[in-house]
Amino acid sequence: MQSILFMCLLGLVTLAFLYLLKPFFIPLFWAAVIAGIFKPLYDRLLVKLKRPNLSASLMLCLIALIILLPAVFTVRLLVTESMQIYNSISADTGAIEQKVRDTVSAATNHPYVRSFNMDDQFLIEKFRQAAKDIANYIFVHLTDFTQNTLVFFIQFGVMIYALYFFFRDGDRILRRAIQMCFLESGNGKILYEKFIATARATLRVTMLLGGLQGISGGIIFYITGIDGAMIWGLLMVVMAILPGIGCAIIWAPAGVIMLLSGHLWEGVTILTFGVLVISLGDNLLRPMLIGSDVELHPLLIFLSTLGGLVVLGVSGFVMGPIIASLFLAIWDMYDKSSGNAFADHE
Repeated sequence: MQSILFMCLLGLVTLAFLYLLKPFFIPLFWAAVIAGIFKPLYDRLLVKLKRPNLSASLMLCLIALIILLPAVFTVRLLVTESMQIYNSISADTGAIEQKVRDTVSAATNHPYVRSFNMDDQFLIEKFRQAAKDIANYIFVHLTDFTQNTLVFFIQFGVMIYALYFFFRDGDRILRRAIQMCFLESGNGKILYEKFIATARATLRVTMLLGGLQGISGGIIFYITGIDGAMIWGLLMVVMAILPGIGCAIIWAPAGVIMLLSGHLWEGVTILTFGVLVISLGDNLLRPMLIGSDVELHPLLIFLSTLGGLVVLGVSGFVMGPIIASLFLAIWDMYDKSSGNAFADHE
């Protein structure tokens, strides 16, 4: 009875502790991922300096530069490009409305579309309503973004603070976590290696492919004369985390709009390049690159990445494959232990 009561108390206290850490789950997760990825560099630095506190502090400075410099450049570029697009739209509202009318008229007068007897005025009103909805959506989310800026900086500070101790005391924290999970040291090490390998492969492939897709898409948009090519390229980098669909959310509508507005070679160029280079390369290379490093089936990579994004948010593109990899590793341990127990019984 005492053992049962103690186990119940242990479970309640553990759940209460995890509930306290719930608001900081995302920054702690990223701190663990970054610490695991950069741990070899920290170990080499520690061997030279022989001072854990100084080595961890230098690693924090390096990682802060790696994160903050691209972030500042990206935000500045987004603000500059967005202001230019907004000013051009504000200064030429009549021309844009006329272009929409011309595009709708050209589409409805097409021989294949004319048989549907579509109303030009109805489509124009729908375009206006869609533009109004998009503007309201952007305004609301920009407001949310400014309101959540303080929360973001708090979580970023928690991540940096935790990262320092993950570097300095990472081995002790890992050993203690393995003991608390009632795992053998060998199995705990296997799970840790799976965690780091999957996170490293997912981040490397996503950043590599996303960067290539964003740069190539931005160049194509610039060649075909689309305004704000740089900001569209940055959006492609962000959208590249979506498996299967990815950048097609941006380049496919752009190509169709160019075709409908009479810019034939521009639309054909965008659609052809998007299908043959951007999407085909992503769908072929992503599962091959990630799967070769973490031994995951392409279908499992697709489902875990998409499911992670839906359930866990933006960080899910890394969490999803990690959960899938740990799931397979634990079942593999179970199969081996069951097989060994069966063999011993016989």
